[in-house]
Amino acid sequence: AHFVNPLRRDMIAIVPPALPAPAFLVTVTGVLELAGAAGLLYPPTRVTAAVCLFLLMLAMFPANVYAARMPDPPKSMTSRLGARTAEEAVYLAAAVVVAVGGG
Repeated sequence: AHFVNPLRRDMIAIVPPALPAPAFLVTVTGVLELAGAAGLLYPPTRVTAAVCLFLLMLAMFPANVYAARMPDPPKSMTSRLGARTAEEAVYLAAAVVVAVGGG
């Protein structure tokens, strides 16, 4: 039997239907998140990584809106939109602090 990571399955399920290739998009955004995290650890790329992660978080936020509005969202994606938005604001603010302050 083929094992599918439940969290990955749930992330694929919340990709808005207007976007093509949800599984591919989840893979690409995951790789970009990992690259951004690595970039934050290396001082010469820290500011660029923070800016790129800020933009990536903005680009991915519509999936959170879609998930919050789904009538039957995946079990791991049941946070209310207000909570998701507040969490997003904290992450965006952290990225701005790093980008402006240089880390």
